[in-house]
Amino acid sequence: MSLSARLVQSVASLLAAGVLASCTKSSTPVGPTPPISPSILVAPPSVAAAPGVLVGAGDIGDCGPGSEATARLLDHLPGTVFAAGDNAYFSGTRDEFVRCYEPTWGRHRARTRPAPGNHEYNSGGGAYYEYFGANAGPGGAGYYSYTVGGWNVISLNSEIASGPASRQGGWLRNELANNRTACTAVYWHRPLFSSGPHGDNADMREVWRTLYDFDVDLVINGHDHAYERFSPQDPDGRFDPARGIREFVVGTGGAAPYGFPSVHANSEVRGAAWGVAMFTLRAGGYDWEFVPVEGQSFRDSGAAVCH
Repeated sequence: MSLSARLVQSVASLLAAGVLASCTKSSTPVGPTPPISPSILVAPPSVAAAPGVLVGAGDIGDCGPGSEATARLLDHLPGTVFAAGDNAYFSGTRDEFVRCYEPTWGRHRARTRPAPGNHEYNSGGGAYYEYFGANAGPGGAGYYSYTVGGWNVISLNSEIASGPASRQGGWLRNELANNRTACTAVYWHRPLFSSGPHGDNADMREVWRTLYDFDVDLVINGHDHAYERFSPQDPDGRFDPARGIREFVVGTGGAAPYGFPSVHANSEVRGAAWGVAMFTLRAGGYDWEFVPVEGQSFRDSGAAVCH
């Protein structure tokens, strides 16, 4: 018997036995499909989270040309926008949010996850929470967490108590203990380390100790109107390539740029320019890029792995 004949005979036998279903429409009722044995189910392979983008700056809306120039950058950049405090000058009033922030960065409000700054608290902070609503976190406390690209991202409030005995400090420790993702980024307004004229903010050191204890990878701040990138450091400012946290000061959203009167030992890159910092958060690491506004040439970029 030829091969083709044997194949026809085999298919006919299988159809007769009910192993194969015929393509011919039949009027014979079809019974319920028997359950699949768990032994033959194959679990799908695990899939890493797609990279996410976190992009933004602090020190933004002063009703000058800088905030519109940086907002135009955001018009063409994807991702979640962080606004790292001093978002509406000079006192974060309702009128200043309407006049100075809304016409520029306000067109990206739906995708913005902000942090408050000292200027917002010049007027008590109420207009900040009213303007950003649920995007400013629950309960009007100014600290919360969310996920970007598989990373745990935390926004803190540097304008209220943050020490170990504070409500915010306790929340932060619990958040880090209960969400042990491979990579974590944290941002707030006033940095622990800065070579700008405002200098270091020692009251944020206990926050750093908590972040260091839980192997946080990335810290982003504003306050000084400049860009500065630090090498990985411990909470006392010592270079620590194994467990240290890399800090970026990105107070470049539109307020008048500052210089650097006293440069820290671990300061790697500095620039006085308007622009935004873009962080591509991926499994096991991240890329960073400072994107300047049109007409300015300062740039910075690089990559790092998570702890």
